[in-house]
Amino acid sequence: MRDNGVVNVGPEPLSFADVVKVARGGAAVRLTEDAVAAIAAARQRVEELAESPVPAYGISTGFGALATRHIDPALRAQLQRSLVRSHAAGSGPEVETEVVRALMLLRLHTLATGHTGVRPTTAKALAGLISAGITPIVHEYGSLGCSGDLAPLAHVALALMGEGSVRDRSGTVTSASEALKQAGIEPVELAAKEGLALINGTDGMLGMLILAIDDLTRLLKTADISAAMSVEALLGTDRVFAPELQALRPHPGQALAAANMTKILDRSGIMASHRDPENCTRVQDAYSLRCAPQVAGAARDTVDHAARVATWELASAVDNPAVLADGRVESNGNFHGAPVAYVLDFLAVVAADVASMSERRTDRFLDKARNHGLPAFLADDPGVDSGHMIAQYTQAAIVSEMKRLAAPASVDSIPSSAMQEDHVSMGWGAARKLRRSVDGLTRVLAVEILTAARALDLRAPLTPAPATAAVVAALRETIPGPGTDRYLAPEIESAVRLVADGVVVSAVEAVTGPLA
Repeated sequence: MRDNGVVNVGPEPLSFADVVKVARGGAAVRLTEDAVAAIAAARQRVEELAESPVPAYGISTGFGALATRHIDPALRAQLQRSLVRSHAAGSGPEVETEVVRALMLLRLHTLATGHTGVRPTTAKALAGLISAGITPIVHEYGSLGCSGDLAPLAHVALALMGEGSVRDRSGTVTSASEALKQAGIEPVELAAKEGLALINGTDGMLGMLILAIDDLTRLLKTADISAAMSVEALLGTDRVFAPELQALRPHPGQALAAANMTKILDRSGIMASHRDPENCTRVQDAYSLRCAPQVAGAARDTVDHAARVATWELASAVDNPAVLADGRVESNGNFHGAPVAYVLDFLAVVAADVASMSERRTDRFLDKARNHGLPAFLADDPGVDSGHMIAQYTQAAIVSEMKRLAAPASVDSIPSSAMQEDHVSMGWGAARKLRRSVDGLTRVLAVEILTAARALDLRAPLTPAPATAAVVAALRETIPGPGTDRYLAPEIESAVRLVADGVVVSAVEAVTGPLA
């Protein structure tokens, strides 16, 4: 991970940029003085309750269905250790480092609000773990998205205790005890309520939502670029993207997408070649070309809604029980992941539909009956060469998978904890499948761009727009132009990297200025 500075963590909400800097940029974190003061004040109240003969959930009682048992003071440290060890029950593949770092940061922020009751030393230890680049090993399965992302967060808490496995800054798997020693961090001896406070949050699903929004913001610009390239290379019209037509249906995302496409196609020699009635005999284009702003625009508006939900969550302190400003410690249901789960599912629908339309445009390029004068499958010698025939198969396979991933996770619920936790959100599962959908959309758009660029080259001597020509030039640095069949998989992967790294968007924006 590259060094991306330091993010201050206090009681005030974090920004999306803060989360991305820590998760993807490797930024260190620093607890503010206000955070340390808020944490200390809440801790004082928890310690008062720990000494009281009156049972307080999570402080002097068991958890979940075992909340009716009063725990002797001599056993309360063991109670917290046992909670973390028993809940660190994840299974399956390892979760990505960026997801775990986002999860850790968001849990630290909740601690910094002063509503959880941990000690300042415990919060500082978690901050130290993040800053040292130590990432606990978290597994794919273990969260139901209610009572928080329990198992994933428990694996982080376990590492704070000096137990379990982690990856160090170099990515090497090592024991938590060794990594803490090397970083000069003392293992935490958990005190009353601290184990519960460290694991009872929706931080994993929220972190994945924020990262998906970051990705989709770039990918929807890319979708406008790929659609514009296809409209251009398929001799379509840009008149349908005119602002006066978009104003008839005033969805904000639609207007932005259409404006992007108009900017991208500006000064296109290919478009100019068939504007007059003599050279343009088609009344209107197919839906996948003509309605691109309507689909990509609706996707934008959905991402905006998801961002509002994420913003509310970033202003939240998710824990149970919660320490209130007046000193009361109250049970609550804020750990339920439904608000986040719903938009995670909604974004998977969006990704699948944008990818589906992209695949349809690619398919039009390959059909001689619909590609307006291009060779079949864009092949050099159709029959001897297959051109991009199987690239579309790859797209179709990904889109089919994305449609399955668009089935909502949040409509499912399996009761747990002896029916105490009888309705759960499955938000973690929604987040995990959205990550696969985002990867799928990246790949589908990359294939469309690769195919459209080949078609634009085949339109020579007609010249593409400066913006689309810049995309073609970026591809041609690593991917040759049209010719006889070649090993295609590396070319697809190269295009995928250019999309994922933002090179395609940057190439266009260098010509057009910022896209919306």
